[in-house]
Amino acid sequence: MDAISPAMDHSPLEKKNDAFGTLEPPVLAPSSDDEVGEVRPTNVDYEKQKAAEGEAHFHRLGWKRLTIVLIVTAVALGALSLPGAFATLGMVAGVILTVGIGLVAMYGSYVIGQMKLKYPHISHYGEAGGMMFGKFGYELVSIMFVLQLLFTTGSHVLTGAIMFGNLSNNGACTVVFTVVSAIVLFLVAIPPSFSEMAILGYIDFASIIAAIFITIVATGIRAGESVGGLSSVAWSVWPKEDLSLAEAVIAISNIVFAYSFALCQFSFMDEMHTPRDFSKSIVALGVFEIILYTITGALIYAFVGPSVASPALLSAGPLVSKIAFGIAIPVIFISGSINTTVVARYIHGRVYKNSITRYINTPTGWATWIALVAALTLASWVIASAIPFFSDLLSITSSLFVSGFTFYFPAIMWFMFIKEGSWYEGRNLILSAANVLSFAVGMIMLGVGTYASVWDIKHRYEVGSVSDPFSCAPLA
Repeated sequence: MDAISPAMDHSPLEKKNDAFGTLEPPVLAPSSDDEVGEVRPTNVDYEKQKAAEGEAHFHRLGWKRLTIVLIVTAVALGALSLPGAFATLGMVAGVILTVGIGLVAMYGSYVIGQMKLKYPHISHYGEAGGMMFGKFGYELVSIMFVLQLLFTTGSHVLTGAIMFGNLSNNGACTVVFTVVSAIVLFLVAIPPSFSEMAILGYIDFASIIAAIFITIVATGIRAGESVGGLSSVAWSVWPKEDLSLAEAVIAISNIVFAYSFALCQFSFMDEMHTPRDFSKSIVALGVFEIILYTITGALIYAFVGPSVASPALLSAGPLVSKIAFGIAIPVIFISGSINTTVVARYIHGRVYKNSITRYINTPTGWATWIALVAALTLASWVIASAIPFFSDLLSITSSLFVSGFTFYFPAIMWFMFIKEGSWYEGRNLILSAANVLSFAVGMIMLGVGTYASVWDIKHRYEVGSVSDPFSCAPLA
């Protein structure tokens, strides 16, 4: 959607079905000074000016910055949990699943982009849910959207606490570290434009690449210096012995959720000045993720073996893990805060869809925006700190929600809105098969992923490894 320019023949406030809804200006006559004959600015003039500025401000995202914000959403320290997945599944299955699931996720994201181009008024995933399933679908998918983003922010609260604990040798109560993490996440989430977040995204990108590189090099050096060298590392091409279904599904889930960038794609594309360029971003992101995840999972598993920690930087040695955590500080907080920004934009835009407040360029707009970001961050902190099995609950919500956002919802969209002609026509056969595969992957993760997460919660209670709410105990 192009930014509004002065040459347009209609007022920005009269624009229909744009990213922010429809706003009808009040009809007010110009105010004039009878004595001097000067026309004074009216409320309509002020609103038109702010609307024009807002439209321009929120349509500055190009395909390169779209790639960056998608990377910020998708690639975080969770990438360093993949070596653990490889240790469970074995090298062969780990590589095949990482590449295969990545390709399916890329295609699903491409379908979402097609949907946005065909129906430009879709500004977030909830509206796509409304098109698929009506009013009920709009509300249900919106709730899924909000919950998943809040829970993901909560996971970054805990990751930040782990980082602070590692750097300080657990020098304070974990609750203190979670509060500090929440404050930083709140501050980073304040910029409302995704174009602005993309600027921080370049720092995020450099941070995660450096942290992963240091971890790979450090674990490789440690393996080379160990007795017997690299040949003594007990990695295997096959899954580990006595592998249970729940363990296998949890490992696969870690790979699946590493590709969960589609959740925010409608929101990001709504700020693009040239939406048709989205496919460049999807290809760049998908290829980058597949290469990064495969190399990270395979090399660190080969260097450390079945005892690899999660995140893997904890296997790099005490000093190096501190260095890697320090370098990873930007990715912890930038990748976490963008989730808050996305859900805040959805709520703020919905509440103020018929007001210039939605543009967040007036005192009222900024006040309501900052208050909303603070409330959402607080909610994420409370959820993450109060629920003793939060990490497993996040796995459940990811199984329930991300499986849809990334896999089976795009497949449904293709069959309902994108497909032209019958599914069995020659031109549609391959794409029909691809979408059936995407739907099947989503349904499998929905079912067995939820089962495995519930099983893990039960198992943790049985062995007594569930922490207390708001505990001071170290998280790792």
